[in-house]
Amino acid sequence: MANGAAGLNTELQNQKGILKWIETVGNKLPHPFMLFIILCGVLMVISAILSAMNLSVIHPGKGEAVAVKNLLSVEGIHWILTSMLKNFVEFPALGLVLAMTLGIGLAEKVGLLTTVLRKMMSHVPTAIVSYAVVFVGVLGNLASDAAMVIIPPLGGLVFLAMGRHPIAGFAAGMAGVSSGFTANLFIAGTDALLSGISTSVAQTIDANAHVTPVDNWFFMSASVFILAFIGGWITDKVIEPRLGTFKGDTSVQFDELTPQENKALRVTGLAALLFIAVLAVLVVPEGALLRDPKTGDFLTSPFLKGIIPIILLFFVTISFVYGKVMGLIKTSKDMPHYMSEAIKDMSGFIVLAFTAAQFIAFFNWSNIGILMAVNGAEFMKSIGLTGLPIVIGFTLFTGICSLFITSGSALWAILAPVFMPMLMLLDYSPAFIQVAYRIADSATNTISPVNPYLPLILAFYQKYNKNAGMGTIFATMTPYALVFLAIWIVQMAIWYFLDLPVGPGVYPR
Repeated sequence: MANGAAGLNTELQNQKGILKWIETVGNKLPHPFMLFIILCGVLMVISAILSAMNLSVIHPGKGEAVAVKNLLSVEGIHWILTSMLKNFVEFPALGLVLAMTLGIGLAEKVGLLTTVLRKMMSHVPTAIVSYAVVFVGVLGNLASDAAMVIIPPLGGLVFLAMGRHPIAGFAAGMAGVSSGFTANLFIAGTDALLSGISTSVAQTIDANAHVTPVDNWFFMSASVFILAFIGGWITDKVIEPRLGTFKGDTSVQFDELTPQENKALRVTGLAALLFIAVLAVLVVPEGALLRDPKTGDFLTSPFLKGIIPIILLFFVTISFVYGKVMGLIKTSKDMPHYMSEAIKDMSGFIVLAFTAAQFIAFFNWSNIGILMAVNGAEFMKSIGLTGLPIVIGFTLFTGICSLFITSGSALWAILAPVFMPMLMLLDYSPAFIQVAYRIADSATNTISPVNPYLPLILAFYQKYNKNAGMGTIFATMTPYALVFLAIWIVQMAIWYFLDLPVGPGVYPR
């Protein structure tokens, strides 16, 4: 027992040493604004070299030759100058973050979030908070990318309110939302999107093959509980001990609610229920307004496509009601004032988003990402692995690719035509191959250097740790990414060896 305890202690010390090294090296990087500028310059040079070598690949999805494009060419310079503003304006995270900040920021400025947390904290045992935050984060992918803006910051506030380190709470929420993105108890838009690509590719081998949105449901539903447990354990045993005691000035007080606050919460709760009831009328019945007008389907409905504006309206509605009852919103000027104050807090994110947007756009336009994915896929195919090891190898390779191509559907469109036919010929079902892809694409989201939410994540970290840098983020999130991926691979192996269904009537082989 003594030797075992000593060994465990040594292992934990080694892990802390590795994470400390990651943080130290990462924090020596320049400020993210300058880092993205440097990376853009490096990418321009690399694109020129690879273009001069006439490197190209056949795009598996389109069947067309795709060559590396030179960012330093006349065409490239023209594209950079004419696309710079478009890259910024169309940056995926920009509109989402700012729009959600209007709603969530209003809720924060009028005190609604703090009051809800104070109410909640009086009923939630400290021991399960970490697990609950990860669990809610995993389910948050129903709200698509909006969950990234909502859940991690709330996790940070919950931890802060309980006297725990807010960055640990934020990390728990982010792990659930980002590294657990593909798992859910419900069928989400991701299921529909990926299954459509899988079906079209699978039919090149079997004309009758069809992957439905529910074909991964059993596997992904089980993943929710597994990841929530593992994520909570990592938060409590690895992340928070490493962060130590929070010594910042920012704090959340959880005094007893006043009669007015209780009244405001009750009225706000009724407003929330009314909002949800109206939404249900618009979504649930067949032929409802927010159903797909052509098919009547829910998965392709305007409701899911418009989930971000709907969440924004929800927060604005309940914040307005709470502010009115509390006497904080009295005139037409008050609500836009609170929203403006919330947007001011995001100024740092906006500045960083400009250069981050350029780097990601440069990477995509140059076709370097496609070159890496296709050549890597061909290499995996050429080494001739068979059985479960090739599926695991495919999963690991996907994890590497997803560090550089953050669009899950785009990466699947590139990898599926190469790997799915090969694995189907080895008698794997298309749905199981899709599982192998999804777990890797999801697990590594939190440590991707081209994650469009890095500026937002860093802004939150620096709210509680002014010295935080990119290394702090990667050091904090690496345990989640690696352990989630490892656990998911083990789960996939169990499903394979026990021949468990990954979805209704669908098995690994």
